This record gives sequence, structure tokens and C-alpha cells, in this order.
Amino acid sequence: MKLKRFVFVAILSWITIITASAQTPAEKQVAAAVDTLYKAMVDANKITLSKLTAAELSFGHSSGKVEDKAAFIDALVSGKSDFTSIATSNQTITITGDVAIVRHILNGEILDGGKPGTVNLGILLVWKKQQKRWILLARQAYKVP
Repeated sequence: MKLKRFVFVAILSWITIITASAQTPAEKQVAAAVDTLYKAMVDANKITLSKLTAAELSFGHSSGKVEDKAAFIDALVSGKSDFTSIATSNQTITITGDVAIVRHILNGEILDGGKPGTVNLGILLVWKKQQKRWILLARQAYKVP
């Protein structure tokens, strides 16, 4: 029984490694941009957030609220929106020309008015390649039960 379990885990690990390494260089760049965005959101890093987002940013929340670039960055830097951690799962990246569509589940820890809480959201990100860099053009969140 232990041998069967070992073989199953070994095959599953091998499939995971093969799948992860199947990303194209562009998909790896987009995935890195997503990671950098979420780190900057947790750190409330105004400079990185500004560099990663388009001037025309449309940032949609699961509540239906939509922010432009200035409001999105201000909410994080001022602490109105305060993420203490962000993790993603089930991420897919589709690239067509200079546009990338990213979907994933976001699990985050937040401080809402100083009160700890959690969020579990489905996320759609639209990235556009500008001057050899991926820039966030739009984001929409929806609540996941």
C-alpha cells in the first residue's frame, strides 16, 4: 500500500513539474508581474504600484465599486484597503498578442478598519505589454462562496 501511495505521489509531482515548466517565457513574465503586484499591494508600495498599473486602470472590486489608478493606489497607501497577505491558486494565463488575461482565486488576510478579516475572491486581470513590460489595465473581482 505504501508503494502505491509513493508511486501516486511521485507521478503527481512529476505532472506538476511538467505543467509548471510548460509556461512560455511571456506567461512567466506575466506570472511574475502578478506576484509583484500582490507583493506591492501587501507592502502598500506606491512606486511599484504606479509602475505596474496603466494610467487608464479600471480596478473593479467584488462590491461593484470601480476605482481608477489614483484611487486604487491611494486606498492601499493610506491604509483604507489594507492587505496583510495575499495568496493565489488555480491561476491560468492566456496571451494574445500584447494582451494577457489572468484568472485565479485570491485568498487574502485584511485589516478592515483595524479589524482582521479574510477575503476569498475570483479575480480577472487584464495586462497589456507596453515598452517590454506588462502593465495592469483592468481587474475585476467577484465573491467566491
